[in-house]
This record gives sequence, structure tokens and C-alpha cells, in this order.
Amino acid sequence: MTLTEPVIIGALSPSRAGDFMTCPLLYRFRVIDQLPEKPSQAAVRGTVVHAVLERLYDLPAPRRSVQAALELLEPQWRRLLDEEPQYAEMFADEAEQAEWLAQARGMLERYFTLEDPTRLEPAERELYVEAVLDGGLMLRGYVDRLDVAPTGEIRVVDYKTGSAPGPEFEAKALFQMKFYALVLWRLRGQVPRLLQLVYLGGQGEVLRYAPDEADLLATERKVTALWAAIERALETGEWRARRSRLCDWCDHQALCPEFGGTPPPVPDRQPGDTVRSTRRSATDEL
Repeated sequence: MTLTEPVIIGALSPSRAGDFMTCPLLYRFRVIDQLPEKPSQAAVRGTVVHAVLERLYDLPAPRRSVQAALELLEPQWRRLLDEEPQYAEMFADEAEQAEWLAQARGMLERYFTLEDPTRLEPAERELYVEAVLDGGLMLRGYVDRLDVAPTGEIRVVDYKTGSAPGPEFEAKALFQMKFYALVLWRLRGQVPRLLQLVYLGGQGEVLRYAPDEADLLATERKVTALWAAIERALETGEWRARRSRLCDWCDHQALCPEFGGTPPPVPDRQPGDTVRSTRRSATDEL
């Protein structure tokens, strides 16, 4: 009996799933039209802070200090600038950039009030994961950190450079983590013991959740229904705009009917490119 590769009908990451839930038209602009977006200071700061925390764990445990993390910040920012020179245009002057870096330093200092990296040995960092559901939908994304206990229990950790959400928005925040847990369950046959969101903005906070199989089955049904809705939008050409507070930060207001704009014709392009990406987007970091 020969095993055949599953037929992949499309691919979905938690960020793009979040886009569609927030506003189907935003999903279209990002995935179908692939319209350019100006880099935001918040998103790029998230990228830099993530890079520092990833590299902090390259150091021997006793050397993982606040000072060591702060010393990594400037080199990581310069590395990112070499890769993406346009990021320098985010700042009106050197003083604004200095203030931006100071905010990043504050987040790194806050991290040490939430976790003690000298007592942690992550099994994986910046781990790319993907799994194909029975219906052919590929789920994929990057896990910031995976901790595995000596007993084999898995903790999934994600860093957020924004502030912790209020109780009414916790479910939306946890969707991303349940998405990753579902992928890991499908890959490893084991439900992660704990999902942990580390918020470095505001006063700093850690949000923890222990999922079970019922949670992950519900998440699987949710992403399957999301993909069905995306396919319907593809068939009908109806990508509805959904106004929310997030519109204030959207680059596409000039093309949005909610703001008097007209979207361009839909290009002949399908979502779900299954080629593995080697870099995560800055919009994934917040």
C-alpha cells in the first residue's frame, strides 16, 4: 500500500485568520491583492524585541541578564535595518528613533519581571510548524518558544509587545495560541499542557491557558469554517469591509467602501500558497 501526499486546498496562518475575522476586505488586500503597507513603529519594534529574546537564549543560562538583553538590542536593530533599510524612514529624526529604542528597552526590562530566563532551557525557538487537516487545509505559523518538561509536557509561549487585553478580548488573543496548539497536536499527537502569552507592553502580564482536546477540536471546526467563508468570498467576489477600532491603523482606508473608497478589481490570484516562508512578517509580531 503506498501512501499519497494529501491534496492541499489552501493554507492559513493565525495572523491571516485573524485578518479575515477582523475584516474580510483586509484579508483580501493582504493575501489576494498583496498591497504594500507602510511599516509601523509598533510592529517593527515587536520584530526587534522578538529577535533579542530569541538570541538571549543562545547565551549560557547564568549570563541571561537584563544587561545582556539590552546589549543585544542595538545590534539586532542594525541587522534589521541592513535587511530593510526603509525602516529608517519611520522616524522624523534621531530623537524619535531614540525614544522608540527606549520603549523597546523598557519592554526587555519588563520581560525579566515576568520570567526568569536563567531557569529556562527552551526546546525550540522561532519554530516553524505546519500540519494538514483531514480536509486538506494546511495550518502553519511560527511559535516563539516551545518548552518541554522532563516529563514530556509541552508549554507554548508567545511574546506580545502590546498590552494585555481586557477580559472581553481574551478569547481573541487565545485563538492564536489554540491554533498553534492544534497544529502541534496534529504533528506530535500530544495536546500542549499550557499556552502562555507574555505581554511586554503596559505593566506587563502573563496570560495562561490549559487547553484540552475539546478546545482544539472546536478550534479545528472554527478554522475549517473560516476557510469555507474565504472560499465563498473567492467564488462570489464579495469581500465585505467591517468597521472597527482597528480601522484607525489600516493603510487601506482610501480603497475601503467604509471610508468612501473603491477597492481595485480583484486580481487573478488565489490564497494559500503552500511554499514555506523563511521569514515571518512584522505584522505577526504584535
